[in-house]
Amino acid sequence: MTKPLSLERFPLHLGRGARAVSQPEFTGMDWYASYAERNAADGEEGRLVSQYSFSESWTSWERHPAGEEVVVCTAGEITLFQELAEGVRSVTLRPGEYAINPRGVWHTADVAGHATALFITAGLGTENRPR
Repeated sequence: MTKPLSLERFPLHLGRGARAVSQPEFTGMDWYASYAERNAADGEEGRLVSQYSFSESWTSWERHPAGEEVVVCTAGEITLFQELAEGVRSVTLRPGEYAINPRGVWHTADVAGHATALFITAGLGTENRPR
């Protein structure tokens, strides 16, 4: 057994063959490119498990063409917005609640005060655009 790690600092990769691989410390947006390279062999089946704390709303939209993303609120309140064909849908999450961002759907979030969320993401090919 290894020492406990902070999910916010050291995200986790779930890969083929039921592998769980601790990742190097998160250092910012450039980290994602090296994550993709390290775990490329898992392709669309790989999942990034990460946790973030927010004190302000997101400044961009993102989407995940490789699969769905699960967002679990663990503290505070977070409102997700999903850009669907019929318009923008919103859902507000409180601790213990989750929502699913469908494959390829642009999404963003607003935060009321401070919130923490756990993300399980099909991260291959993730795209971003300004909000």
